[in-house]
Amino acid sequence: MENKKISSQYPSRSYGNRQQPEKKVKKAEGQNIFARSGRAVKKKFRIFSIRAGMDMPFFLLIMVILCIGLVMLFSASYANAYYVYGDSYYFIKDQALFAVLGIVIMILVSYFDYHHLHKFAMPVLGVSFLLLVVVLFQPAINQVHRWVQIGTFSFQASEVTKFAIVLSFAHLISINFKRMDTFRYGILPYLIILVPTLLLLAAEPHISCIAIVVLLAAGMLFIGGVKLRWFVIALSVIVGAILYLVIFTDNFSYANDRILGWLDPFNEQIWQETWQTRNSLYAIGSGGLLGLGLGNSRQKYLYLPEPQNDFIFAIVCEELGLIGALIIIILFALLVWRGISISLKAKDKFGSLLGIGLSAQVGLQVILNIAVVTNTIPNTGISLPFFSYGGTSLVILLAQMGVVLSISRTSMIEKG
Repeated sequence: MENKKISSQYPSRSYGNRQQPEKKVKKAEGQNIFARSGRAVKKKFRIFSIRAGMDMPFFLLIMVILCIGLVMLFSASYANAYYVYGDSYYFIKDQALFAVLGIVIMILVSYFDYHHLHKFAMPVLGVSFLLLVVVLFQPAINQVHRWVQIGTFSFQASEVTKFAIVLSFAHLISINFKRMDTFRYGILPYLIILVPTLLLLAAEPHISCIAIVVLLAAGMLFIGGVKLRWFVIALSVIVGAILYLVIFTDNFSYANDRILGWLDPFNEQIWQETWQTRNSLYAIGSGGLLGLGLGNSRQKYLYLPEPQNDFIFAIVCEELGLIGALIIIILFALLVWRGISISLKAKDKFGSLLGIGLSAQVGLQVILNIAVVTNTIPNTGISLPFFSYGGTSLVILLAQMGVVLSISRTSMIEKG
């Protein structure tokens, strides 16, 4: 009886004891919902964030290649720098400063949330078109219009163009991914971008950049899901246009000489035109298996014109030999492979396409440069990434690698 009285004496208290935690839980849940929504809003508008951390293997590969590139640039350039400018450190001083600036920009860009680049795709493309027009009114250098000159500062407009193509294509393909098999969404927008770009590059003229842009565009469209028949049609049109320009116009007369030199670089009748290619082959041949040793190149002593630029890989082969050259090629291959691996595991199509495009650009330039240096293809005047002299191109390249590192911060890949 007493137990019953006691239990019934405090009904409201026992009820209250059961309900009080439920009220606290509901209140806590409500606070958590508001906190999560607040964080979501902040995250949505957050421009810089650490997220999961950048991919260290990719970062270390960049730094190793960059350091080797700076060492080889100094070795290849000091003789020419002393002869022309009276200062053996002329080229390496500028390149080292731009390298430090580029590394800082790369790290900063890696913290930048790449999703915000959606908003910059069309403005960057507009700037690219503007620069390609401006460069046509600049003074010609070696019979071509490629450099925008601002006082003592100059840069190639095509460096911006390559990034603009990759960015704009990644932006549009990611938006229209499910409709890429149609002409309206899978072909027309990219023709509107690509045709004026190629025409402006042809007016410079800049054949090597045309090749890179076409290959990058084709690769990204193929990944985006464009049907194969459109590539066959495009290839037929491009080949027809090139044949027309070469046969019926004088726009690519300089390229005709290069093709003749490519077919027979040791022909005495075109001895002057093939001087660069011929000395490049001499350098590669004299390097042998192990090379002459770092700094011991002979061809850089005013035999190979401007060895610090497009033909720097010939000096690499001469000083480091076949084994050293293969190691550098393997490092580039690992860099491209790691960049594509990061991109394939990105959490969105925009990140995947953007990272693949930027990584593929490095790979294409390396392949084309080495092909030119070894006379596998005609001389097209294309630089070797991280090695060839050019401050602005190095900074832009490192900034692009920063974008890949930004993608790696959200990519579902083991960072190492």
